[in-house]
Amino acid sequence: MENAKRYLVTSALPYANGLKHVGHLAGAYIPADIYARYLRAQKRDVVFVCGSDEHGTAIPIQAAKEGTTPRAIIDKYHEAMKQDFEDLGMSFDIYHRTSEPIHHETAQEFFTYLNDRGELEIKETEQYYDEEAKTFLADRYIKGTCPNCGSDRAFGDQCENCGRTLSPDELINPVSTLSGKTPVKKKTSHWYLPLGEHEAFLKEWILKEHKDDWRANVVGQCKGWIEGGLQSRAVTRDLDWGIKVPVKDAEGKVLYVWFDAPIGYISATKQWALDNKKDWKPYWYDKETKLVHFIGKDNIVFHCIIFPVMLKLHGNILPANVPANEFLNLEGDKMSTSRNWKLDMRDYINDFVKKENGGGQCVDMLRYYLTQIAPETKDSEFMWKGFQDAVNSELVSIFGNFVNRTWVLMHKLCNGKVPLFHNDIIDDTDKELITEIANARTRIENLLEEYSFREALFEVIDLSRKGNQYMQKKQPWIVAKTLTENPDNQKLIDNCMHLCLQLSANLAILINPFLPNTAKTMLHMMKVVDKMLDWENAGSLKLLSVGYSLREPQLLFRKIEDEEIKTQVEKLKNGLIKTNTKMEEQPQGKPMIQFDDFAKLELKAGTVIACEKVEKADKLLKLEVDLGTEKRTIVSGIAQHYTPEEMIGKQVIVVTNLAPRKMRGIESQGMILTAEDIDGKLQLLKPENVVSPGSNVS
Repeated sequence: MENAKRYLVTSALPYANGLKHVGHLAGAYIPADIYARYLRAQKRDVVFVCGSDEHGTAIPIQAAKEGTTPRAIIDKYHEAMKQDFEDLGMSFDIYHRTSEPIHHETAQEFFTYLNDRGELEIKETEQYYDEEAKTFLADRYIKGTCPNCGSDRAFGDQCENCGRTLSPDELINPVSTLSGKTPVKKKTSHWYLPLGEHEAFLKEWILKEHKDDWRANVVGQCKGWIEGGLQSRAVTRDLDWGIKVPVKDAEGKVLYVWFDAPIGYISATKQWALDNKKDWKPYWYDKETKLVHFIGKDNIVFHCIIFPVMLKLHGNILPANVPANEFLNLEGDKMSTSRNWKLDMRDYINDFVKKENGGGQCVDMLRYYLTQIAPETKDSEFMWKGFQDAVNSELVSIFGNFVNRTWVLMHKLCNGKVPLFHNDIIDDTDKELITEIANARTRIENLLEEYSFREALFEVIDLSRKGNQYMQKKQPWIVAKTLTENPDNQKLIDNCMHLCLQLSANLAILINPFLPNTAKTMLHMMKVVDKMLDWENAGSLKLLSVGYSLREPQLLFRKIEDEEIKTQVEKLKNGLIKTNTKMEEQPQGKPMIQFDDFAKLELKAGTVIACEKVEKADKLLKLEVDLGTEKRTIVSGIAQHYTPEEMIGKQVIVVTNLAPRKMRGIESQGMILTAEDIDGKLQLLKPENVVSPGSNVS
């Protein structure tokens, strides 16, 4: 395979508005870290950058919640996230922050370059304005009903329920999160990036050049955006918190966070270069540099469509790949910070890593499980029982067991030294293992180059499984019982233990990108230096010298006990109960209404007579509801809670005078009322007893 001259690896910049959970870790950080560690082992020129995204409305919103300032929020969470990443083994070459002066300068220069060359356009538009708060509303300050899934947990930029990217104009019944009032439209001027002008370039670059080497989910999402018609996108907004627009008469305007955040990769590279006395420009301008973005699927549009257009206009290189992951769910439900249904990195660190002597075992156990279930092509599930099974049945019983047996038997049967290999008695079983060791490197290398980290990790574990099978066939502990009668059988033991030790050394090299702490422990047991982990050494049968004394074995992993899993599941459910109780006790922030307002709603009971899933929409069901005098088609975001078969015959409460709205091309003629139970499952609101379809609800 052809190698690039240098590599620039990026992980999505996390918002500095709160602790991050393991879903973030699995999506954008562990895969990038595996790839960067692999490239370093290959002795390639690689820079791995990340940092805190410290602008945007999420920051002042969190500041308001905590009763403090945006600056205090970013300082608090930047340090917290940086420490969590360090504790879990992320090997960033730099973890920067977008509040640094070098980033402000870089982002302003980028804007000025595009603006001076006429690549941006100024438009006067009507945007939502809160008359009570006397301010234009940024997207995150507007909340409403999602047109895609019907959830009322949608904001002006994205739906919290289905993850779809939105604009404020798409929301149904928008309200201001500042005052709870319905906002009005007011004129304002902003700079826009005319994406439509670059449609031909994007079609050629993504849908032709990268249709085969990028992940199908990435190309598919880009195809939908491009073929749906690209609209101009504002690069500035009316807000106090952010990077000031470097133009006269732009008072009160800042660069939109989606515009400034990806430029953070560039400013982080600049800072790294300054710190290390390097030239940063080749990493962003030389076409022999391979740029790879690791992100979650909610960031695909920014990293595959918008940022590449910006880079092209600015004269920079384009990303060679954007291996975006899908979402990681938790114990049967989507992770949610607001509902406290999540596993923060900090919680795992406190409950496992800091309770261990050194903690490296527990770091690697989490890295292993998150890689094993990585949502590379579809959403996946973190289950505490699955975590226990992965650790106990694979890390402990296969990988750890092989290494431990090898060391114990080597000390018992070979005086604690690497024995000689006797070529004159080699047999087919030996040859088979030698071939497996030689071929493993190429298989794993190819998978890593293709960003198939789950499969690559499987291959490493499978190689240790083959080591166990080899040892079981050879049974050196049985052969040792024959030495009194036949001393020459020591050669059989020597060959077995020699190959097992050389395989263990190979496993340390191959596991290192995934489980770096494990590799270090193995180096200690082998009494060798870090240089042995260079990728070029993989496949060799001469990694450990004959006659070399090795240290006593160390257990690489410990078992996870049932009680630990029970504690974590209970903790998760108790956190949800407390959050729901707290939400019940507090006002929800919606404005008080009069009876006349409520009387405007027409609520009727209906019976579902037909139901089917909406194509390419995981959360939507299309229902036909009998309302007595008429039948209506209604689209509802309940597919993850009810099957089509379950819905047929059920009675529901329908808002019948809601204006029709198209959802995934289907006109929905009403809304079904639901409520979320204590476990986060949507429950249908329905009459206590069966009533006639069309009965009024009051």
